[in-house]
Amino acid sequence: MLMSGGGKHLLISCEAACVHEQVAQRIANVRFKYSWNSYSTFDYERKKMTLTQLRYAITVAGSNSMNEAARELFISQPSLSAAIKDLEEELGIELFRRTNRGVSMTPAGEEFIGYARQVVEQYQLIEAKYIQKEQVKQKFSVSMQHYTFAVNAFIEMVKQFGMDDYEFAVHETKTYEVIEDVKNFKSEIGILYVNDFNRKILQKLFVENGLEFHELLNCHIYVYMAKSHPLADKQEITLEELEEYPCLSFEQGGNNSFYFAEEVLSTYEYKRLIKADDRATLLNLMVGLNGYTLCSGIICEGLNGSDYCAVKLKSDEIMTIGYISRKGTIISELGQKYLEEISKYKDSLLD
Repeated sequence: MLMSGGGKHLLISCEAACVHEQVAQRIANVRFKYSWNSYSTFDYERKKMTLTQLRYAITVAGSNSMNEAARELFISQPSLSAAIKDLEEELGIELFRRTNRGVSMTPAGEEFIGYARQVVEQYQLIEAKYIQKEQVKQKFSVSMQHYTFAVNAFIEMVKQFGMDDYEFAVHETKTYEVIEDVKNFKSEIGILYVNDFNRKILQKLFVENGLEFHELLNCHIYVYMAKSHPLADKQEITLEELEEYPCLSFEQGGNNSFYFAEEVLSTYEYKRLIKADDRATLLNLMVGLNGYTLCSGIICEGLNGSDYCAVKLKSDEIMTIGYISRKGTIISELGQKYLEEISKYKDSLLD
């Protein structure tokens, strides 16, 4: 960000990273030029776009109705429709599909809105800090598969920074949603794992969505179960020994592919299998049904309690836990501290 001589003009450079070519050609490397005397006008080197149009598009995306969005913006519906149509013509893409039941975002529209939110939020931060002289809270959000240690790292990071000057969000969710959250700017970082089975598929998905995967931890596979489980005292367990006990797995919803499973060996023919949506339910099933799940072996008794243990699975499988981020972006100070906290678990890895 550069500010010219008398502080009259603000130049914001928005570098878009690896989106679909149709969107990338029109958004990447675009430079916005703002005049303090005209609150909504941006001049493009190639095309014109207004901050007002971006706000309009974001509001429509949030309401799924032109009429509702117009009421929220205190303008007429025809004026809003015209502004959105002009924006689509300038970009050369369709942002919204119009039907008798309202509007919905196109895939290109979803990507554009993600970038538009970033531009508007950055402008609001600049305006609040430099014009209105407000104390602005920095934001950090992370999405993750169901890892207790990743939540614990988040807790330790928040403790160090405090909550007076920062706004935090953590999303423990399904694999596909972790990817979508980072792609659409909902989260700065996404925590998930890859292995020999899913690596090529997930890597292809990362590239298509303008994301990069960075390794953090390489782990052997462990069986996570209640200490009351009949096999809990063993040094090592085979899959054959586990056949009579229910394998517990996280439900992946509409994207319930083997490649999106949060547990390794997802293609194995388990005799008994139970899917659940949250970690608390899985822990209850471990106690109540002698269930088990496959994990990294990193135990956080501070959060899950001391009633559970991890026993090594007899397998050569390795899972690589890492983080995804948008390609070409610089991780924030909060993000770097969070990753530092996760990296500390290298010392907690079981042999």
